[in-house]
Amino acid sequence: MSRKHGIIREFFTTIGDAVAVSAAVRNGQQPSDSNLRGLGIDPARFREIRLR
Repeated sequence: MSRKHGIIREFFTTIGDAVAVSAAVRNGQQPSDSNLRGLGIDPARFREIRLR
């Protein structure tokens, strides 16, 4: 049962990271490094992207 809970927790953590990054980008802000890392995105490389 605990493995199942871990998978569910990881799923919701990933969804939360995606929502947080999406909201930051939509508002023209830089997403947090921890949210980017949670999605497997290198924060330094992400900063190289020009946001409009």
